[in-house]
Amino acid sequence: MIRTKRGNWRRRVRTAVLTLIAAVFALTFVLPTVLTISNSFMTSTEITANYGQIFQNASGSGGKKFISEQVNLKFIPDRVSFSQYATVLIKSPEYLLKFWNSVILVVPIVVFQVLVASFAAYGFARYRGRLREMIFFAYIILMLMPYQVTLVPNYLVSEWLHILNTRWAIILTGIFSPLAVFILTKYMRRIPVSYVEAAKLDGANEWQIFTKLFLPLSSGVLYSVAILVFIDYWNMVEQPIILLKDADMHPLSVFLSKINSGEVGVAFAVATIYMVPTLLMFLHGEEYLVEGITYSGGIKG
Repeated sequence: MIRTKRGNWRRRVRTAVLTLIAAVFALTFVLPTVLTISNSFMTSTEITANYGQIFQNASGSGGKKFISEQVNLKFIPDRVSFSQYATVLIKSPEYLLKFWNSVILVVPIVVFQVLVASFAAYGFARYRGRLREMIFFAYIILMLMPYQVTLVPNYLVSEWLHILNTRWAIILTGIFSPLAVFILTKYMRRIPVSYVEAAKLDGANEWQIFTKLFLPLSSGVLYSVAILVFIDYWNMVEQPIILLKDADMHPLSVFLSKINSGEVGVAFAVATIYMVPTLLMFLHGEEYLVEGITYSGGIKG
């Protein structure tokens, strides 16, 4: 009895300590987001007073240097102001133009990459063979490569297709990314063969097996793949810089890095607006995202 009580007490202490550590890490990760949102409602005067000493003009040069001055991190503004949002949404349409550039580039990539990956993953999952395994292995190799490695081939192919400096140079390279194919294939291969055999006994053809069996069972992982692809391409920087010479077509992710220190308040507001689509997708599909990454959801019979 005494040993049981001691064991329960130790488990409770260990659980409490682990919970506290997890809470500290969670708070640390969420603080920058909360700080960005709260500071977007500050006035320009208050922002300058809090962060004006982070950067200063380097003497004798037009650059900037970091100085070790104390910065006043504030999570609650002295006076709530919507002037930064008025500048972004009304006075300066350039920010909204960049936002819609991001939407125009990312939405087709997400939709068609998931569509193409669904067909490819179904083929890899349903039919095995040495050639298909070699192709799937090539997908894995491409997935392990950072995007910077394939930038030059993508640039050369886009130039050969005469789509350089057009949105198609970004969209087409994004549609055929191997990440979604890899995740969907690994998931679809876990679907029991008995399900397919039962569908065939009911007279289902390949298209019906794909649309009425594989896709419904993979709905969770499809949603998680869409979230991952959206986050990946919503934050892209290198691709537009290399493949789009016209700055008017650059997405907001590229434009954010060009906001100078004199527009810190505007930068906070733009960053907050930029985070909204990603946060909404994550909060809405958090369970699907975890299922797609860990495959913990399983297949229910």
